[in-house]
Parts: sequence; structure tokens; C-alpha cells
Amino acid sequence: MPQNDYYQILDVDQKASSRQIKEAYRKLAFQYHPDRNSKNPAAAEKMKQVNEAYAVLSDAAKRGEYDTLRQQFGSSAYSQFRQNYSEQDIFSGSDINQILEQMARKFGLRGFEEIFKEFYGQGYQRYEFRKPGFFAKSYFFSGPRQTRGMNQTGFPLQGSVGKLARFFLKQFSGIELPEDGADINDTISLSAEHARQGGPYAYYLRKKDKKLVVKIPAGVKHNQPIRLVGMGEDGKGGGKAGDLYLKVRIRKPLLKTVKDFIAQRRK
Repeated sequence: MPQNDYYQILDVDQKASSRQIKEAYRKLAFQYHPDRNSKNPAAAEKMKQVNEAYAVLSDAAKRGEYDTLRQQFGSSAYSQFRQNYSEQDIFSGSDINQILEQMARKFGLRGFEEIFKEFYGQGYQRYEFRKPGFFAKSYFFSGPRQTRGMNQTGFPLQGSVGKLARFFLKQFSGIELPEDGADINDTISLSAEHARQGGPYAYYLRKKDKKLVVKIPAGVKHNQPIRLVGMGEDGKGGGKAGDLYLKVRIRKPLLKTVKDFIAQRRK
């Protein structure tokens, strides 16, 4: 995928709502669907771009991180984003499969399964497991850095249901799926000067009993998340470690706090 901007790909404004993003995706996915563009090979690449852009912008956490990178790196935000996100990470949790299946039923087009097989070939793998009273299906992107399991309706890989599914798979078929570690969320408090100038910040990760030095980017905003890849909970069975998200809180200067307090008392 060429370096580009996810908002430009979907032709939406940066302030677009979730509903507007989904509507834009449906329109473009129908426009560039391979079944409607058999004589236009370029449409397949455009469809891949549209799929990726929607998967990122429809996810609040991924969109927030991408927006932060746009502020910091401008036109190179895409390449910065993809350093930490593989196809597996990007499409994990997306409802693209549901949208494409709805489109397939309504217009008689190929659905999610066939499209992704065509686009990614051997890099896209699917499996089903059936036993009396139990059915599971999921799909994965294989290859370098593609380690996170991707959900599909009926088989969430995370949470209590995912754990139960893993148990049955291991018991009845010997298949043991990797389980990604959970993300860790925390808050850090910075002075206005530290937020403006950036620089190192000493942070103690209690859950893992680790002392970290976090690099604060210059000009970080209040409530902006900082992502530390692989510093969340450890994965199991070869699964990828989760990430650590630190939400920035910027402290008001003492004089400003006092003035605000006095102003409130006078009301």
C-alpha cells in the first residue's frame, strides 16, 4: 500500500463521525469491489487501501493513535503507524466481515472470505472446528509480525468465551492457539512545561514490577495516549504481549489553580 492518508483514502474529514466513516466505507467498498471491476486490476489495490483505512478509523484506539502520529509526523504518519501494526493487528476486531457479508447477500457479490483469500493468498488462513454442541471458526494473517488472532462472528479469541473455545480446541483436536496478552491502561501526570518540551519520564509499571523511562513527545496534549508496544500483559502459547497505553494528564500551574478556585468561590 503506498504511503497515503487514511482520511483521504475514505474521502472523509478528520472530524468525521463513526457513522460517516462507515457510510464512506460502504460506498467505496461497493465501488471497488472486485466483482464489479473484473477489467480494472487497479481496483483491487484500491479496495485493499479502503479496507485498511476503514479498519483503522473505525477503531477508536487505532484512530486516536493514528491522529497523534499525523500531528507529529504529517505525511509520513502512515509509515510510522505501520511500524507497529501488521495486517493482523489492523483488522483485529473490525466489523469489515459483517459489512462485506451484508453487501454479498444484498447484491449477489462475493463476501469477505473470498475477497480476502484473493487479496492475501497464502498469507490469509482460515479454519473451522466442529464437534457436537460446539463450533468455532477464525482466520489469521500469517507471515512476519502477523501474530494476533482475528475475531469472526461466533468465535471471539479474547475474553471468557475465547478461553473456553481454546480449551475445547486443545481437548478435542490438540490445537493450541496462541493467546495475546491484555493491554494495560494507566494515566501519567505532567507539568505544562514537560508536556510542551517533551523528554524522558520515569514510570513504574506495577503489574510487571518494572521501571521504565518513557519518551514524552514534545507538544503532547491533555488526554493524549502514549503507546508502548509489547509492554502490556505477556501472551500465552507464543501469543504477542499486549501494549501499555499511558493517558497524559497535564497539571495546571499552581497560580492558575488558585485563581480558578477563587473565581468559583465568588460565583
